[in-house]
Amino acid sequence: MTFFAVSGLTMAFGGLKAADDVSFEVAKGEIYAIIGPNGAGKTTIFNCINGIYPPTEGKIIFRDKNIRGLSPDRVARAGIARTFQNIELFSNMNTMENIMLGRHLFMKTGLFRGGLMWGKKSFAGKEEIQNRRKVEEIIDLLELQSFRNKMVGALPYGIQKKIELGRALAAEPELLLLDEPCAGMNAEEKQDVIFWIKDIQDELGITILLIEHDMNMVMDISNRILAINFGRKITQGTPQQVSMHPEVLKAYLGGDDEPDLPDPAQKEHQQA
Repeated sequence: MTFFAVSGLTMAFGGLKAADDVSFEVAKGEIYAIIGPNGAGKTTIFNCINGIYPPTEGKIIFRDKNIRGLSPDRVARAGIARTFQNIELFSNMNTMENIMLGRHLFMKTGLFRGGLMWGKKSFAGKEEIQNRRKVEEIIDLLELQSFRNKMVGALPYGIQKKIELGRALAAEPELLLLDEPCAGMNAEEKQDVIFWIKDIQDELGITILLIEHDMNMVMDISNRILAINFGRKITQGTPQQVSMHPEVLKAYLGGDDEPDLPDPAQKEHQQA
């Protein structure tokens, strides 16, 4: 069974192809990264996957089904959740309420029926308890207990990024799309993100597809990497293979000299 694969993905805006015949496959349980300079087409690929953009051409296969062109809510119901580069939280709601929004896929109680909730034994009451229990598990996993009832708008940036991650996890995805999870963070916060991502993979068994500019983080955490530029695939492979590819070096530096990309093999040697 094909868990997740993109084949011949093309997204054209007029005469501009933001994604041009991109293909890759993600195995269940792995952490797969997409890298490339600003404007390379990485977020466009994510927008096509989760239904924000209808691709011009190509296939998006998830669990042997072509989900190309599905609306974002149908993609989410299929088992794919996403975080965004720019935080998309409700600042006038607290942490619990923001994460609860990720449970909307599992809420069967409509507005009228919910308004007639007569206590914990009603259907709506039981549904509320069940969803809150799941959210509490996520709050414990991400160590957000002290922020549970605090308004999100008053919280530090790094905590807000973690809350957005929690909201995506509340949808119980099989595939989690992380759009620059380390953007705007300091070194300590980045290490926390690496910890949470590995924890999510290990404890929840969720497959991770991420976009990230921090090459140290990408080389440390990824099983495989896809490098793109100008909407087209440069190469894909292990961190070691991708970090040594001449076109990747050129794309990141803009010239023929080698940039200071981390060497995964050296890191493994140091750890040993």
